[in-house]
Amino acid sequence: MATAEHAVLHVLTGYRPKTTMEHSDLERVRGAVEAGAPWERESSLHITGSALIVHPDSGRVLLRWHQRLQSWLLVGGHADPGEYDPLAIALREGREETGLPDLAPWPDAEVRHLVIVPVPENSREPAHEHADVRFVLATNVPEAVRPENPDAPLRWLTPDEARMAITEANVLDTLSRVEPLLVR
Repeated sequence: MATAEHAVLHVLTGYRPKTTMEHSDLERVRGAVEAGAPWERESSLHITGSALIVHPDSGRVLLRWHQRLQSWLLVGGHADPGEYDPLAIALREGREETGLPDLAPWPDAEVRHLVIVPVPENSREPAHEHADVRFVLATNVPEAVRPENPDAPLRWLTPDEARMAITEANVLDTLSRVEPLLVR
């Protein structure tokens, strides 16, 4: 097995699924890694890295509007060529999508959620699935947030406000796992 595959398996080594579905998703990710090329966008199931960005001092979370899915989601996305660490991917995507210069894993670098998310087809690609490895990233300068483009606005919300805005069950699940970390 190549070093690239070892990177994601290493990240997932200590991860403990919380549900039967998540256990199944973890086994599917391991299968994709063993089959090779788990990062390739051409694969019907490929690994992505995402994060819920938080501002610990205010207890708020940051959501990004996803135009294609018409939904408030986490930041994150696909690996760039040569990237094999889901946390590094989440950090890069977070910086690109929010402009926040100081993003860092919080309160640690642990995987908070693993979920396989269906992605509908569009004019550029067929339907496929993302094996989304999710983290929590924090910023100390929430006012520095800048959307990467006008079609992807960003919103700082309390967890209660976020629950009202989020329409995707898997994102609500991630929020429910992160919210206890924000309670002081």
